[in-house]
Amino acid sequence: MTQVSVGHGMPLLVLCIGLLMLMCARWAEPFRAPYPEEELDRHDSRKDTDYHRDPSYKESRDSRRTEECRRCCDPGEEPLQYGSPYPQYQVVPQINITILKGEKGENGQRGSYGKAGKMGQMGPRGPLGLKGAKGNVGPQGNACKSYFAAFSVGRKKALHSNDYYQTLVFDTELVNLYGHFNMFTGKFFCYVPGIYFFSLNVHTWNQKETYLHVMKNEKETAILYAQPSDRSIMQSQSLMLELEGDDEVWVRLYKGERENAVFSDDFDTYITFNGHLIKAKSEG
Repeated sequence: MTQVSVGHGMPLLVLCIGLLMLMCARWAEPFRAPYPEEELDRHDSRKDTDYHRDPSYKESRDSRRTEECRRCCDPGEEPLQYGSPYPQYQVVPQINITILKGEKGENGQRGSYGKAGKMGQMGPRGPLGLKGAKGNVGPQGNACKSYFAAFSVGRKKALHSNDYYQTLVFDTELVNLYGHFNMFTGKFFCYVPGIYFFSLNVHTWNQKETYLHVMKNEKETAILYAQPSDRSIMQSQSLMLELEGDDEVWVRLYKGERENAVFSDDFDTYITFNGHLIKAKSEG
C-alpha cells in the first residue's frame, strides 16, 4: 500500500521540481530570441517541399542566414551597411561670428577725387512737355527816355592877356538846352554823362598872338593858336570828350608872356563856343 502511494506521489513531485526549475531559468535569462535556431529549422522543415522543388531557395536561405548571423565586431570583417530609406545628414559645426566680430572703427580720411571720365554721347531729345500756366503780370517798366544836351554861346567883346589866366566869359546865348551852360562862370556843366562834341571859333588881332586852351575841369585838353600877322583871321578848334557827371568844360586865355588877344566888337559876334551830346552813357 505504501509503495503504491509512493509510486503515485513521485511523478507529482518531479513535475513540481521541473516547473520550479523552469521558472528559475526564465528569471535568470531575461531575454530570449523569439525563434531559436532549432525552431527556425523546424519551421523551415515544413517547407521541405519548396526546398526540394526549387534548389535556389536553399542558396537564398543560406545566404540570408549568413548575412543575419554576421557580427560587426568580428576581426577582419567590416560591419554590414544597411540601407536606410531616410536621408543621411552630416553634422556641420557652426561658429557664432558675432562673438569674433570686433568694435566698429573710426571713419578714415576721404581720398582724393579720381580723374574725370570721358564725356558720354548726348542723349535723344525728350518729349515736349505740357504747356505751363500763365504767369502773373509784371510791374510796369520805364518808358524809353532820350537824353539831350546842347549849347551855343558867343562873345562880342575883345579880350587882352594879363599876368594871369583869364576865363573866357560869353555874353550872347544862342542855344542853352536845359541851362547846362552857366553864362556867369563861362563853363558847361555835365548833367548827362556820355560823349560830347565841342568846337571853338575866334578872330585873331592884327600883330598879336592868339593863344587859348579848351579846358576839362582843370586840365588842358586842346590848344587854339595863331601867330602874329599883319592881317586878322578866323581860327577854330574842335574835339570830342567823354564826360562824367559834374565835369566842366570851359575856355581860358593864356597869361601874357607876350601880347595875346582875341578880336571882337559890339556889333558882330566873332567868338563862339559850341557843344552837344552825341551819345549818353546810359544808352550803352
